[in-house]
Amino acid sequence: MDLEGVLIPEVWQAVADRTGIAELQQTTRDIPVYDELMQMRLGVLAANDVRMSTITQVIEGLEPLPGALEFVRWLQPRFQLAIISDTFYEFGMPFMAKLDWPTLLCHRLVVEDDRMVGYQLRQPDPKRASVKAFHDLRYRVFAAGDSYNDTAMLEEADQGFFFCAPAKVKAEFPQYAQAESYADLQRLLETAASSS
Repeated sequence: MDLEGVLIPEVWQAVADRTGIAELQQTTRDIPVYDELMQMRLGVLAANDVRMSTITQVIEGLEPLPGALEFVRWLQPRFQLAIISDTFYEFGMPFMAKLDWPTLLCHRLVVEDDRMVGYQLRQPDPKRASVKAFHDLRYRVFAAGDSYNDTAMLEEADQGFFFCAPAKVKAEFPQYAQAESYADLQRLLETAASSS
């Protein structure tokens, strides 16, 4: 599963709300090329002298989306849950504690003097590569995400689903079943598991 927009709020949008910097409202729903999006974010943070400590405070004040913890608790005895995200451990790990510690695979930030100055990708095309790795281990993979950067993961999975994706993303990728609630996603997963 993806993380932001699926199980937790969009962290960058919460930072935008705290700082009043409109450019930080943009996510992979708006800018599909991740490096382009992150370079824009790093430039905006530097230009506005936004510190990592400010972002950490924002994260500490956020909670998983309503129903997310219950959904994770429903998933864990039925499936092996891995969260594959384009977030960073520095952003994601506080939420893992609030979600009963599912596995998180993501990237790392480069922070110097309380400023975010870069990031280290785990590998190129990490979501697709992760699903391929699970397939190499002979797992069946069901995947769910909400944005452009999830489509490679959905394509590589045995079955992929959108969760509360924006209309423009759903319209561009109509081949993926769409869930608008955790109950919808549960039904899709149960159907996929029973038909495989």
